[in-house]
Amino acid sequence: MSRLLLVTGASAGIGAATARLAPSRGWSRVVVHYGRDHAGAEAVAADLRAAGAEALVVQADIADPAAIAAMMAQVAAQAPGPLDLVNNAGIVSPTGSLADLTPERVRRVFEVNVFGAIEMARAAVAYMRAHDGGGIVNLSSVAARLGSARQYMDYAATKGAIDSFTLGLADELAAEGIRVNAVRPGLIETAIHAKGGEPVRMTRIGHTAPLGRPGSAEEVAEAILWLLSDRAGYVTRTLLDVGGGR
Repeated sequence: MSRLLLVTGASAGIGAATARLAPSRGWSRVVVHYGRDHAGAEAVAADLRAAGAEALVVQADIADPAAIAAMMAQVAAQAPGPLDLVNNAGIVSPTGSLADLTPERVRRVFEVNVFGAIEMARAAVAYMRAHDGGGIVNLSSVAARLGSARQYMDYAATKGAIDSFTLGLADELAAEGIRVNAVRPGLIETAIHAKGGEPVRMTRIGHTAPLGRPGSAEEVAEAILWLLSDRAGYVTRTLLDVGGGR
């Protein structure tokens, strides 16, 4: 049975680019997860079907363990088989400094970006153990090592947690042949900047990367799918920066 690719947060940005690229990189079956943007997820699924791939659209609040369990049960019923996970779903709050990091704001960002990502990985690994293995790529960020002062310190902190989780999980699963890596995008042209209240952020600072430009979601998708492919069969416990040298 062909491998199945599950991309969380696949209705836009890096998740959508990864899902759309998957058929040309060896995945003929893709699960397109979304949280709220049903129209975006359906558009991605339509592109996948036009490319000759099977697409299953699923909805779940990644911050809700019960919703993750229900989603995985749906996947098992409708698209069983060896699973690869792109643990991409995440949120960012508006730019701000320390005074803006209210407990409510920080709690919500951690609920999705850390607690949700860990629970998603836990559910996916249980699935992999029952369906002949697979691999995981977690989405981190260059912000994990830069800190994002006066911008998204809470978001950066969640990505630092994802880095640590990636290293530990890779160690735990290596003996089972389940490879775990993370991709750390830098200044990437996606809608997440608008969600953070600064839609022109890449116009303002994209040129500051050593390569002199912002990256694209498609360039990050290439790195994600390479890490999941057999071409990266000896790569695990790796944090791969896709940041233009930043």
